[in-house]
Amino acid sequence: MTNTASTARKRTQGAAAWLAAGAVLALTGCAGQQAARPQPLPRAGTVYEADGRKVQLTGLTALPAPSSASAAGTSPLAAGDTVPPGYQFLYGSGEAAALSRQAFRGLVTLAVADHDRHAGHSVVLAPDATLAAPSWVDCATKPHAAVFDADETVLLNLGAEEQAARHPGPFDAEQWTRWERTGAAAVAPAPGAVEAFAALRHAGVTVIINSNRDVTTAAGTVAALKAAGLGSFTPGETLFLRDGSSGKDGRRATIAQRYCVVAMAGDQLGDFSDLFAAISSPAVRRAAADAGAIGERWGNGWFVLPNPVYGSALKGGFDDVFPLDKRWTDPGAASGQ
Repeated sequence: MTNTASTARKRTQGAAAWLAAGAVLALTGCAGQQAARPQPLPRAGTVYEADGRKVQLTGLTALPAPSSASAAGTSPLAAGDTVPPGYQFLYGSGEAAALSRQAFRGLVTLAVADHDRHAGHSVVLAPDATLAAPSWVDCATKPHAAVFDADETVLLNLGAEEQAARHPGPFDAEQWTRWERTGAAAVAPAPGAVEAFAALRHAGVTVIINSNRDVTTAAGTVAALKAAGLGSFTPGETLFLRDGSSGKDGRRATIAQRYCVVAMAGDQLGDFSDLFAAISSPAVRRAAADAGAIGERWGNGWFVLPNPVYGSALKGGFDDVFPLDKRWTDPGAASGQ
């Protein structure tokens, strides 16, 4: 995870929009059609039939801002309201748990095999490497290590993200700092992470965290990792934190000087190389991740965990996401079929 105000966590904006829109009309029955508003306008709370649907007016004349509370001082997402889809998937679904365990199982299998055969190079890109022409740090006789991002890779920040789901809005850096300091009791391990760490340590592979949590909140991060059952970590030795720059390449280089890094895992491309951050176009970034030797690295030293809630993946317009040569016109739309 990249915990900086500059990325603003890029929350799923569409989810916030339709959840806020649900405060104006509560509709049941046929979706996709809007009932005509009767005249005169019924008072708030009135329920009436329209085109086979029940419609209840709330009395609101405009949508509240997604990040604001209602006039009564309550959150736009009160207890019991629908959780945004990205949060449902990452923190609640069996599918996300399965993907997480799948990634950790593959990582352990590869890391232990590389440890046994003494791989000749690290999975950390060399300082002069490019995505188009990657090269890798030599291992020599260094001890082996696996490097992990923390947030939404090995730690699920359930307490902080429940707050974010209930109070949609821009990333609050000060609140996140408070979370880093005090949130240890409200985290959980990513499915498969505890078992993976135990297996790696048993095989003699050192487990290292490289996180953009702040160095000033190191004690809270150490406590959170321990509370999640992931073990003890020492800042500067097995725990590397942000001290100024949010780029991770400098920390990765320090780790690679000491260890042969046989596997890395994260939920953002920046958890593998800062070179991805220099690409502004989502389509070009996707192509860079999918091409050549970089494309061959996924599942072969680099392992990605799912995160549809925030981060660098959540950007792109229609032309970025849906290529022009793959557009389709529904042949039944014109005839109404």
